[in-house]
Amino acid sequence: MKADIHPDYHPVVFEDASTGKKFLTRSTATAERTVRWHDGNTYPLLVVDVTADSHPFWTGANRVLDTQGRVEKFERKYGKRTAVVRSGKGQS
Repeated sequence: MKADIHPDYHPVVFEDASTGKKFLTRSTATAERTVRWHDGNTYPLLVVDVTADSHPFWTGANRVLDTQGRVEKFERKYGKRTAVVRSGKGQS
């Protein structure tokens, strides 16, 4: 491998914003916030919207994750869709 081209991997704690579950892993990501872990050390803390703890594929639950009001923003911009009722004339 070439020297000095690979990113610096270091311990980081990720927290699931919807469940609050935290896990320690290695990452190249950095963060301003820190957290004290079970081993007594302090690590950077990254809060993420979805992890395996809350993702519907892994949990088997069907739920809508709308953390920033995306649906409401879309409806304000384009309006709500309503069902179109057709009379049936001319259809076979």
